Amino acid sequence: MRILKRIFHLILRSPRQIQGWRSARSLAVLVFPLILPLAGAAAQVVAPDTIRLQVVGGLAGVNQYTRLEEPFWRQRLPQITGGRLNADISPFDRSGIRGQETLRLLRLGVTPFSTALLGLVASEEPELSALELPGVSPDTATLRQVINAQRPWLEEMLRERHETELLAVYVYPAQVFFCARPFGSLLDLRGRRIRTSSAAQSEWVSALGAVPVVIPFAEIVPAIRANVVECAITGTLSGWQIGLNEVTTHIHAMALTWGVSLFGANHTAWQNLPPDMRDLLRSEVAELEQRIWEASSAETGLGLACTTGKPECTGEQTDVAGGRAQGRMTLVNVSPEDDALRRRLVRDVILPRWAERCGSGCGEEWNARIGNALGIAAPVSK
Repeated sequence: MRILKRIFHLILRSPRQIQGWRSARSLAVLVFPLILPLAGAAAQVVAPDTIRLQVVGGLAGVNQYTRLEEPFWRQRLPQITGGRLNADISPFDRSGIRGQETLRLLRLGVTPFSTALLGLVASEEPELSALELPGVSPDTATLRQVINAQRPWLEEMLRERHETELLAVYVYPAQVFFCARPFGSLLDLRGRRIRTSSAAQSEWVSALGAVPVVIPFAEIVPAIRANVVECAITGTLSGWQIGLNEVTTHIHAMALTWGVSLFGANHTAWQNLPPDMRDLLRSEVAELEQRIWEASSAETGLGLACTTGKPECTGEQTDVAGGRAQGRMTLVNVSPEDDALRRRLVRDVILPRWAERCGSGCGEEWNARIGNALGIAAPVSK
């Protein structure tokens, strides 16, 4: 697998290192048919009755990976299969993989089992943004409704376009506004420089009248300290874990996005597994998905409690949250005016621009799947 990844990145990211070729991507056309049989065997039998899987997990250093994903693949899977299934797992952001390429790598079989962060892969597959348009799901219940209503479509789309079998939809804790200066409502953020993590978040921030600045998660705190940005959008709990409460003073309670991610298997790698192992994996990963959703909901509230110093952030809960001292931030609750602004920006800016990027028929399909049920319809093609 390491060799395959190096070949892939040499082709897609370092074309100048390939001499004598007019285009690195032309070389890809010749090389990929040669490496695909190797990639398809990545879920391979390494000893009699033993299968070792190569898995790319979620973000490193956050609870979803350290407390749920990694223990599942490294410990639970060998235990429940009596050693028949073993797995090597690495977080995608420490695997030399660009988030925008994760679906492409799955389709090619270079990564046989992989996580794909929706906010990153949607830049190349805009239709996927339908699962998590900024401002559409301000709470967990609405997010579940949005995902459940669109899951059949998602499974079919990934299977047909990306040769990927969808196994789970994961979600991180709510992503909210942290700010270094006081504010009392969303309108107060106009004109401020705000860290975002995706094009969709940036679009919402621009519509608000603020200035989006895309900054990697690991660089949020230094960016606030250096006054590169005045606010940051990130998870309630992960923000506290990295010490964001030490450089900001106010946090908003409304979820803008949730960091939805997809977990799937390359079709060939999936079919190479024995049927009983496929059934077991599908069942077990579904249970892992449920635990991740429950943790996301709990950690959203825990993150708000810990950043603001509420009594709920005590004892074992602080261990889950990383053991940091409680913060003293001011919680800005969602006012009726904030909620009305959220819906207006979704209706007048987010949905029309997404429908235009996505193309003909996207608005109608989104409305039929979930938009009409939410009372926030996308514009339709004429």
